[in-house]
Amino acid sequence: MHLGAQIPITDENLAFCRQMGVTHIDTTPAGLPGFEGVPWRVDALTALRERVEGHGLTLAALHLPLTSAGIERQAWPQIMLGGPERDRQIDQAIQCIEAAAQAGISLLLYNLAILPVVRSPQRSPGRGGLMYSHFDYEALKNDPPLPYAPVTAEQAWERISYFVERVIPAAESSKVRMGCHQHDPGMPPGVGYRGIERVLGSLEGVRRFIALSDSPYHGLNFCQGTISEMCTAPEQVYEAIRYFGERKRIFWVHFRNIRGGYLRFDEVMPDEGDVDMVRALQTYQAVGYDGVLVPDHVPNSALDTPYGHRAHAFCYGYIRALLQALGAEGPA
Repeated sequence: MHLGAQIPITDENLAFCRQMGVTHIDTTPAGLPGFEGVPWRVDALTALRERVEGHGLTLAALHLPLTSAGIERQAWPQIMLGGPERDRQIDQAIQCIEAAAQAGISLLLYNLAILPVVRSPQRSPGRGGLMYSHFDYEALKNDPPLPYAPVTAEQAWERISYFVERVIPAAESSKVRMGCHQHDPGMPPGVGYRGIERVLGSLEGVRRFIALSDSPYHGLNFCQGTISEMCTAPEQVYEAIRYFGERKRIFWVHFRNIRGGYLRFDEVMPDEGDVDMVRALQTYQAVGYDGVLVPDHVPNSALDTPYGHRAHAFCYGYIRALLQALGAEGPA
């Protein structure tokens, strides 16, 4: 396995990653030179890959502009809204996949979500003045419906299935793996949040998603934190790693920890949550996962940069130490 980073591309950030022992990089290219719009250009992708490689790093994955920031910030909102431009936007996604393949990038990460990541407005205090992202469904459940609500589970599945049926064959033809992130966090089925059902916010839903295609290019950006948010006990997290890992559907891992579980939790440092991160990593190792582990959603500190370089540095060291201790670290 490899230590990775999901980070905005600057020469300073790439040097920081190299210093911290990171070997593999994922980024969202929107806003970088050559990425002013979609579909992506092969020359821009190639230049980005070569820039990362110039720092002694591997550009292991890119995020398609199907983000976790909410439908208003999507490049292709009609895909999950089921609008009249859906086919054209899916065609653009396929063009991005084909361009990535030509540029030597073989893994793309994406979200199929209408809602953004949902959190409570207040944070929870942590050790030494850290502030933890917090979620409490009871405090948010009466928030008003969104303008494009309702979206039922049946509608959500139709839109997700429509995308998978058209995109995965193209990805397989281009030999580009597609890793989908789960809905963060899960919400009560049949209720959802603000009129939107979150069908990829339960283990049952993630299993159903994987069953939509038997292609080895159809898999998960496996967010261990989001998976933990679906569960009522840590044992379910290790079982999920085994289930999806044995089927070789884990393409990328967000290796983060939480305190709490379904409908109420804090996002904490990896060493202080409810999930045993050593056992989790041993489970990835046992199922033969040989991909990348990245920190995700690090706690906030008034001593830190807006990106959270100090918190990320702690997480990089923590992950690398676990990989070395278990003899699971891949070659740089």
